[in-house]
Amino acid sequence: MGVDAKTAHAATPHLKIRPPGRWAALNLREVWNYRDLLMTLAWRDVKLRYRQTALGAVWVVFQPLMAAGIFTVIFGRVAQLGGGPIPYFVLSFAGMMAWGLFSGTVTKSSTCLIGNAHLVSKIYFPRLVLPLSTVFGVLIDFAVSLGLMAFLMASFRLVPPIEILLLPVWMLLLLMIALGIGFFAAALTVSYRDVQYVLPVVVQFLLYASPVGYSLEKAMEKLPTSFHWFFLANPLSGLLEAFRWSLLGMAPPPPGLLAYSAGFAFVVFILGAFSFRRMERNFADVI
Repeated sequence: MGVDAKTAHAATPHLKIRPPGRWAALNLREVWNYRDLLMTLAWRDVKLRYRQTALGAVWVVFQPLMAAGIFTVIFGRVAQLGGGPIPYFVLSFAGMMAWGLFSGTVTKSSTCLIGNAHLVSKIYFPRLVLPLSTVFGVLIDFAVSLGLMAFLMASFRLVPPIEILLLPVWMLLLLMIALGIGFFAAALTVSYRDVQYVLPVVVQFLLYASPVGYSLEKAMEKLPTSFHWFFLANPLSGLLEAFRWSLLGMAPPPPGLLAYSAGFAFVVFILGAFSFRRMERNFADVI
């Protein structure tokens, strides 16, 4: 009896792998159990990104600085959207910081599955680990840009307001929208590779359609009333304005717009994650 009991115990599997249901639970506990893999993949992406670059991490600040300079000329001087106590270059750079957090997460998470096809097809692990691992590199880029922003604010003698304590909240909501879109796009890219070519075009269009290089208040003043709905329907508008409000002490966004953006972030994140889990069963076969 003792031998049979030991044999039966040894034959009991420690892990049972079953295909997820149509609306399977996200099973975040399983993702937490694979946190070591998540951190390994995150560090690998950071190392590979700058391994063969001459300037290395300089590109992290060079790109938003160039974009902020272009926005200062186009929107600040040509379109006359400047004015106010905040230097326009600082305003644009703050917008690019928030935008980089969003666009970097969308771009990297949407291609994470096809970029790790060898892992997806051969090894079992919760696939949500792959898009989540891309956030770490984006946050490192953001931290570098934040250091440069601190230098710019000190140069212009700008003191951050008490609302800066809310900055992580707006960062989290931006990441939730980006990950929700990234989850869905990554799952679609496995079967439809056209997504990886279409998505950057959509993101680039969204850059100019969002108050990144200009404030929402100035845009509403310059544009006819019939165009106001376009900015109010954009869920990024409230979060970008809230980001600059917390960082630079600019005018706060309307509470209704901010509530709409926050609700949109939660809905998109949940729908994207569940859609990812629903399509996950076919990843290894199709990729």
